[in-house]
Amino acid sequence: MMHNPPTPGEFIREVCLEPLGLTVTQAAKDLGVSRKALSELLNGKAGISPEMALRLAKAFDTTPESWLTQQMHYDLWQVKQKIKDLHVRKLWAGTKAASRKEDPR
Repeated sequence: MMHNPPTPGEFIREVCLEPLGLTVTQAAKDLGVSRKALSELLNGKAGISPEMALRLAKAFDTTPESWLTQQMHYDLWQVKQKIKDLHVRKLWAGTKAASRKEDPR
């Protein structure tokens, strides 16, 4: 499992924009989004939405699924770091609700 993965925005900046010498302003224009929207993505303040995934796929000749998968993996890694803070009671079929005890976790 990857340790502390980069945000999808960091990946876009380092692998897609920098090698092409694109500024945030130019890349935003080419993607058809505001500079603010792209900047928030690149700085990890926003994730890749389905619409942005389509734009990135079209711009970089990839698939929207690849971008959304990258975002999902990053999000899942982040939330797994907080798994001990999740208070969840196990649920299973065939057991009466009255016989379940609260999980103290």
